[in-house]
Amino acid sequence: MTHVLGLVGPTAVGKTELSLRLADKLEAEIVSVDSMQIYRGMDIGTAKPGPSDRARVPHHMLDLFDPGDDVTVAQFQDAARRAIADIDRRGKRSLLVGGSGLYLRAVIDELRFPPRSAEVRTALEEEVEEKGAEELHARLTALDPVAAAKIEPGNVRRTIRALEVIELTGQRFSDNDAWERFESVYEVRLAGLTRRREDLYERVAARVDEMLAGGLIEEANELAAAGMSRTARQALGYRQILDAPEAAAAELRDEIVRATKRFARRQESWFKADPRIEWFDAEAPALETHLLGFFEARA
Repeated sequence: MTHVLGLVGPTAVGKTELSLRLADKLEAEIVSVDSMQIYRGMDIGTAKPGPSDRARVPHHMLDLFDPGDDVTVAQFQDAARRAIADIDRRGKRSLLVGGSGLYLRAVIDELRFPPRSAEVRTALEEEVEEKGAEELHARLTALDPVAAAKIEPGNVRRTIRALEVIELTGQRFSDNDAWERFESVYEVRLAGLTRRREDLYERVAARVDEMLAGGLIEEANELAAAGMSRTARQALGYRQILDAPEAAAAELRDEIVRATKRFARRQESWFKADPRIEWFDAEAPALETHLLGFFEARA
């Protein structure tokens, strides 16, 4: 079975530089599990590794799609697994690095992503407008009570997705129970970085300031003018800028910082739920040595 290493954690915790040093010593290539670094031109706001980093260590899953493409998790899963297979064939190790918990699991676990249909989704959205969210949720309860019990009646997006899957596949949304099992298709060794909340928030604010000074507002507006998909527009920083075109820079800065802090808390919660992740203090002495030992133990 293919061995795969992973370094995960919330945004601004300190993954990037550490991952470069680890990859050097592990003879590994980095596979990004960041949901937005796959888009070309979305560089500043995603803290995408630059040319010097890519020259130092081979990187994968960067700049694969245009921002106008509405990339699905299934597409990401396929591309990442092909990259891992290529790395393995060349006798190298894959080091997955990023903060997108859903995309990490999509890559390493046997998760299925049912098809989508804009036509079906639009019809269901129109039903919500006409009949209300509770009626659609009641229909889901009749068709798939297990899924309905996990979805709040007011969560229209998830209700529609569950009904969409039922209509397109004839299978219940809840039949895909792989989410509960944490069973990987690889031999995985996952390390998570954690940091004191106060310190993490300071790093978040500093990163946002650096991005804005580096031209994030201009980058977001240029990409939007060229055309961005609904998925790409949801990226942190870009969304806040594009949703408030008249806002002052200081106001945007504060909103991006707040949104990034909320996102960091969600990232931590997602990763903490995965029992395979071993946690390391990003401020601990000899951190790199401990991580190398951890990865080499089963790598």
